[in-house]
Amino acid sequence: MKNFSYLRNVSTLALDTEKCVGCGRCLEVCPHQVFSLAGRKARIINFNACMECGACARNCPVHALFVDAGVGCATGLINEWLLEQKFYRVRKQCCG
Repeated sequence: MKNFSYLRNVSTLALDTEKCVGCGRCLEVCPHQVFSLAGRKARIINFNACMECGACARNCPVHALFVDAGVGCATGLINEWLLEQKFYRVRKQCCG
């Protein structure tokens, strides 16, 4: 894929450490190892690796995580790939 990269410091990922119970589910489901456990609480160790898939937030039993899935880099990369593969084309505005 051309132009593959994540934008720095733009992820919508947020962790409420007060709610976190340290279950480790976010570590299990995150495909990019964004989290670690420290002192029986999750913490974000690689914020810019988050592709905003939403797996962590959907699987957190106490709703300590938030991510606005579908607005960030992952969506941009998927759309770029679809355009390259010609699965869909951007429609041109007609002045008609």
